[in-house]
Amino acid sequence: MTQLTEPWCRLAYVTPHPIVDNVAYQFYRMAPDGVMLMLACLEISDYSTKAVEDELPLFWRHVEELAGAGANRIVLTGVPVSAALGRSRVQALIGEVKERTGVIFDTDLEAIAAAAKHMDVARVALATRWHEPLNDAVAAYLTLAGIEVVGRRARGASMAENASLKAADGMRLAIDLGRAALAAAPDAQGLILPGGRWLSIHAVGVLEAEFGKPVFLNLNSSLWAALRGAGRGLPLEGQGMLLASR
Repeated sequence: MTQLTEPWCRLAYVTPHPIVDNVAYQFYRMAPDGVMLMLACLEISDYSTKAVEDELPLFWRHVEELAGAGANRIVLTGVPVSAALGRSRVQALIGEVKERTGVIFDTDLEAIAAAAKHMDVARVALATRWHEPLNDAVAAYLTLAGIEVVGRRARGASMAENASLKAADGMRLAIDLGRAALAAAPDAQGLILPGGRWLSIHAVGVLEAEFGKPVFLNLNSSLWAALRGAGRGLPLEGQGMLLASR
């Protein structure tokens, strides 16, 4: 029997969706031993600002419950959520959560921006499953964070369409869109491949080997930020350039 390690980091994700399966499925293939995932779910109906605003009361309830349950770091996942709120609102939330709970708060999109800067990446290609207005909002957010989107490829699907995508099709799509985005933007220094409901960790090794540029996901970026904040668990080999960096 494998010896059980006492958790030394409890990383909490507040996810946009009521049912979540792929987050934990991928997380424990990436995180080092001793990092425990905590999940709390919202029920955001679409990619609109109103849909995000409607869920904020539940968001605050989850934040307080997670802090009380011992979370070391809380992450609001879902790049569309941050894009809908806007960077100034997200940064205000970061300060407010810390003030109200004493727990460090982050988002996927802030973690991606921080990870890109850590890797000296200022120009990125963007590959998503989303429609262009949402991609525009993500690009605008990244611009405010000092990251320029120099090329993009997208499936252009709704939230419902993305939710119904079969796992194997989504896994192929992650590689295909990532490859197309990087090929179309040779001056990009890295690739952002966002999407919390996307099975995509397998694409990191494939695309990094092919293009020699770092690939930033929701999962690897938020995990990197958490491990860096904890001062433990990095570098992490075998999970791509970001987590292997010092």
